[in-house]
Amino acid sequence: MGTELPDYYFRVRENGAFVFRVDTENRQRRIEMDQIAVVNIKNGEIKPHGDRQLSDEDLAQIKSWMASRGALLARRDIDDIHRAVDYLNLTTHWAQSKANEAQLEEVTDALLLAMHDLRSVLVRKKADRLMAAAKSG
Repeated sequence: MGTELPDYYFRVRENGAFVFRVDTENRQRRIEMDQIAVVNIKNGEIKPHGDRQLSDEDLAQIKSWMASRGALLARRDIDDIHRAVDYLNLTTHWAQSKANEAQLEEVTDALLLAMHDLRSVLVRKKADRLMAAAKSG
């Protein structure tokens, strides 16, 4: 662990984080974490913990973390989709060269329905983009 700890710690949870102020400037030189807020990334809400008043510095740090976290989650989402494309290709290869009849029977209907659903959404979204581009261009 480095010698300098950050002033804030964000305990990530599904929709955001619990925010703690980190304190090492006490007599025992122990790390103390005091919860100051709860944040929700999805709706941008920042709720002070208990009857606490957040300082301008607290809010600036929290908003900065929320922006960074949102960018990280967006990068992860697109990375997951690129992985899904790879998995589709690997699945195609498996179905063509390795799968036996029982394995194919087990997964074919689920795969066909999922691919049909995905194709329908992608085609509709592509048509929407093309129509919007034709209108603006």
